[in-house]
Amino acid sequence: MDALAIVESEVREQIRERGLDPAADRPSVSDLVETAVGEYDKRSLLTTLPLLGPIDRAVKQVMDSVAGFGELQPLLDDSSVEEIWINGANEVFVARNGRSELTSVTLSEDRLRDLVERMLKSSGRRLDLSSPFVDASLPDGSRLHVVIPDITRRWAVNIRKFIARACSLEDLTASGSLSSAAAGFLEAAVADGCNVLVSGATQAGKTTMLNCLSSAIGPRERVLTVEEIFELDVPLRDVVGMQCRQPNLENEGEIPLRRLVKEALRMRPDRLLVGEVREAESMDLLVALNSGLPGMCTVHANSARDALTKIATLPLLSGPNVTRDFILPTVASCLDLVVHCVRDHQGRRYVEEILAVGSRVESGTIETTTLFSRQDGELVPSGAPLFDLPKLSGQARRQLEREGAIG
Repeated sequence: MDALAIVESEVREQIRERGLDPAADRPSVSDLVETAVGEYDKRSLLTTLPLLGPIDRAVKQVMDSVAGFGELQPLLDDSSVEEIWINGANEVFVARNGRSELTSVTLSEDRLRDLVERMLKSSGRRLDLSSPFVDASLPDGSRLHVVIPDITRRWAVNIRKFIARACSLEDLTASGSLSSAAAGFLEAAVADGCNVLVSGATQAGKTTMLNCLSSAIGPRERVLTVEEIFELDVPLRDVVGMQCRQPNLENEGEIPLRRLVKEALRMRPDRLLVGEVREAESMDLLVALNSGLPGMCTVHANSARDALTKIATLPLLSGPNVTRDFILPTVASCLDLVVHCVRDHQGRRYVEEILAVGSRVESGTIETTTLFSRQDGELVPSGAPLFDLPKLSGQARRQLEREGAIG
């Protein structure tokens, strides 16, 4: 047994004797670790015990092991790491600036299982052969997704961190993801109550865009967010967030996204934000938006027009009585804008296109107008006249016309 393992064992014994909770009593556990490391260092100089090495590093490693997530904790603490994924015990990857790297971290199968169990402890969610998938939130807000055999050959773990590099549309402009003209247009559109669909591939920055758009909501508005797992961090004072719940061992108690959308409407919302629309909950969202409640959501899609097609197709999953003839005009009357986000091969994230959604449907196609598109690396106005966005106030429209944001 090496020095760190000995100290860790001693610390765990003292934690059990004192009845401490490492997650809740971090200051007490930290003091305990520092004392144990100091005492061991003195003993090792006088006996044949293995030497501990640098004290500060030993304290950090023992603290990570007993009160954090062990070998993964340095990656979680590293602000440059956006995502961590594990393809078995010996393959731990991270993403930095949108690009993947293989790390030097190695774990045994037992150690990986122990860390996953520790991560799930605070969430109350379970993982077993009858439920081989799990989504959960870590204490720092990171999103955990785990799949176990026999669905996979080896344990597969994904941890998506939420690093707040952008909290407003101005931040996106400063990073080059958005032009100042487009930012001004989106800010005015959201403030005036336009319904916005944010689209893009995985890791394209959809959630970040939704957070930044929400910063343009009026400070007195009450915002309801519904998600599978908490991800949104709306920078307003009157916000209530809800997340889905898995069924229990008796296969009861599940709360799907559709239920949350319906419950949110009973809570006096001024705005409704849906983290991601994937299935039949799109029908409930459209009904809510059609009743006059402003809202925003995200969807996976390859382009802005594909996103519009998808949001008009997903409601068909809600039941055989729902037809495309009903959905298309509903989508056209509900949605105002589609903001499409992209992550390129270099890991850069930016807005590729902003689409205005018209209220007319011709030959099964919703009328649209491209307001902004990326040309030569810049997001520029298309110059198209904004003829069908009645929610945009006259003052905002005139200001945007002067700035050249719209035709």
